[in-house]
Amino acid sequence: MRALVWHGTEDIRCDTVPDPKIEDERDAIIKVTTCAICGSDLHLYDHVMPGMEKGDVMGHEFMGEVVEMGKGVNGALRKGERIVVPFTIICGECDQCKRGYFSVCERSNRNKHVADKVFGHTTAGLFGYTHLTGGYQGGQAEYVRVPFADKTHIKVPEHLSDEQVLFLGDIFPTGWQAAVQADIQPTDTVAIWGAGPVGQMTLRSALLLGAKQVVCIDSVPERLEMVRAGGAITVDNAQESVVERLNELTDGKGPEKCIDAVGMEAHSPRALEHAYDRLKQAVMLESDRAAVLREMIYVCRPAGIISIPGVYGGLVDKLPMGALMNKGLTIRTGQTHVNRWTDDLVKRIDDGQTDPSFVITHRVRLDQGPEMYKTFRDKKDNCIKVVLRP
Repeated sequence: MRALVWHGTEDIRCDTVPDPKIEDERDAIIKVTTCAICGSDLHLYDHVMPGMEKGDVMGHEFMGEVVEMGKGVNGALRKGERIVVPFTIICGECDQCKRGYFSVCERSNRNKHVADKVFGHTTAGLFGYTHLTGGYQGGQAEYVRVPFADKTHIKVPEHLSDEQVLFLGDIFPTGWQAAVQADIQPTDTVAIWGAGPVGQMTLRSALLLGAKQVVCIDSVPERLEMVRAGGAITVDNAQESVVERLNELTDGKGPEKCIDAVGMEAHSPRALEHAYDRLKQAVMLESDRAAVLREMIYVCRPAGIISIPGVYGGLVDKLPMGALMNKGLTIRTGQTHVNRWTDDLVKRIDDGQTDPSFVITHRVRLDQGPEMYKTFRDKKDNCIKVVLRP
């Protein structure tokens, strides 16, 4: 089969690789009909996330048709059924899964011993996302093996298109969880850093959850235009002070809820801060750039909540713990507990409350994927979200 394969920094190729096979009775094989490039895939493209190996198949945002199953899947799925596959692989049986904390499933990471050493305890296995999270082959391919397939799936109505439901596997529930864990109240101003795909979904989720006003901070014109169309007030952090603008919008009190939809590769518009972070990265004294985290802690209203859906992979430097502690801020983080939210989100799509396909700007063949990684990373050609057709 054909798949997008990691060969090193900025080196993704469309290669011919072996077809996946059933390895366990709870496996299923999916024929991929639609997949996407996610912003967190760019951390692998830029090789700032550890644990990638040459030959790894990329991608964790995909859906398709069930073509083969192990005997342990019978009853949960049927051949020919159309499903979205969540990026988190879940057993459905461990203590964490039973509590709905699917992204920290205790059994699905087959490299648990590595995650235990790095994080203290394992997190869930993830598709196409480093050997730290299991080294599972990803979904930017013609076929995918889905472990624990009796639980690791999302059933969708046949009358909804692939593009309407594809993002149930990652960015839509990620944006939703980011808003939910901010505990949004009707009087809240919610500030979102980053107007990429996750930021776009977070904005719409915050409004669905009843926020008084939502402010999105970014510097890319087409992204700012898209969030304005979704109902946000925008701040161009390349042209104006984020702190001053947020204080203007909140009578000097700061937003009650701040959401980081950027993550580990944040760019600071302040040249000295950005140079500092890049230098610390170069000499391996930090792995992640904390510009957004610092700004959120500084501007957030005392007793407010900071929600972090943006992906971080290692260490940050100069985090203002004094401000965080003395202002009494609450931080809530985590990879997305996808299956906790998807029943509700499927209904919202089906009812016409939202259509996540609005975020798609580029539709290409799978073999055009390598060039689209660069286009997406460099924000060229007004690119916000890329969908691939195997």
